[in-house]
Amino acid sequence: MDQMTRAKTLGFSAERLGRIDAHLKRYVDAGKIPCAQFLLARAGQLVHQSVLGQQDPERGVALRDDTVFRIYSMTKPVTCVALMTLVEEGLIALDDPMSKHIPEWKDLGVFEAGVDPVFMTKTPARPMQVVDLMRHTSGLTYGFQNRTNVDAAYRKLKVELMHGGTDLEGMIAQLSGLPLEFSPGEAWNYSVSTDVVGYLVQKIAGKPLDQVFAERIFGPLQMLDTGFHVRDDQQARFAACYEAKPGGGLKLQDDPQTSPYLAPPSLLSGGGGLVSTAADYLRFANMLVNGGELDGARILAPKTIRLMASNHLPGGADLTQMSRSLFSESTNAGVGFGLGFAVVFDPPKTLIPCSMGEFYWGGMASTAFWVDPVEEVTAVFMTQLIPSSTYPIRRELRTLVYSALMETNA
Repeated sequence: MDQMTRAKTLGFSAERLGRIDAHLKRYVDAGKIPCAQFLLARAGQLVHQSVLGQQDPERGVALRDDTVFRIYSMTKPVTCVALMTLVEEGLIALDDPMSKHIPEWKDLGVFEAGVDPVFMTKTPARPMQVVDLMRHTSGLTYGFQNRTNVDAAYRKLKVELMHGGTDLEGMIAQLSGLPLEFSPGEAWNYSVSTDVVGYLVQKIAGKPLDQVFAERIFGPLQMLDTGFHVRDDQQARFAACYEAKPGGGLKLQDDPQTSPYLAPPSLLSGGGGLVSTAADYLRFANMLVNGGELDGARILAPKTIRLMASNHLPGGADLTQMSRSLFSESTNAGVGFGLGFAVVFDPPKTLIPCSMGEFYWGGMASTAFWVDPVEEVTAVFMTQLIPSSTYPIRRELRTLVYSALMETNA
């Protein structure tokens, strides 16, 4: 079946899907991004693929359909799925107090004043629960936010350093000596929470996090190119990563031939440590849209997926009401947060075409994915440009896709 016939069969206009390639080509040709790969599927069937630009512009190496990318925070949904497999087995519960699993966190206080190492704290209004980690209402933070004395302490200790720093146990020990930004449940703040989820997965499963991922997710889903470092056999497919220069243009941020990702990291970061391919991540997204199963491999039950893809922010709030972060992989209006990803619960407020219950997330290098359970649409976008806020390309892709969808389910 040719691409035009396949698109029509799956309810899309092939002519309008062509706008996606033209749009991405403008970004690549203008030197705004080094490359662009986009995969779109409906009901698990591939509708459209774009492969543009160079995976290694310094050496003139063209992008491949199996190029390996740093996916940064697109690691977070994988980590949360891993934890939910343990929840389903009754080994941990979302309302467990964190002190049950990390006893040294029993007396974590909330910041009032001071600078590291001398902080004044108060007792939190309630204890932190596992669900607070999943939805970023824990009171933890990220050092790169450059906003408070607490995140300054994170930077000083290099809490988030994946290569050459501490391991997961060391990270938990570091966090044990730092105050929370706020009482758990009071606000939403993008943070190392999902790294702590990874620690819980590792501790409860009794195995290293990379092994748990391989056994519970990557192996069953045949995500054979996804892991915490680039294997020797993958190096020729590994992309260069760039950062946007203030005056325009690109600056090499991580050379694929000398990258720290070529060796296993000291910190198995459930918040941002994975590399993957577009095809691998599409399999993960297709498992989610299919209610937890793909090609006979059952990862989670349908009810568990629906629980994860519901808004868990207290009081049914959206991120505009709850967020204290200067940074998010999401625009906030009409969008809440579930167990590992943003969730649309008021589509008109987003000001782009989307569905009720659509869920998604992205990574620091401008990668993104979304899952639309109503239309059975999944999409994965890969490039390598830091920061992800440089261009609105991810929102633009949503508009381009839905403007090409001619047969809708709602």
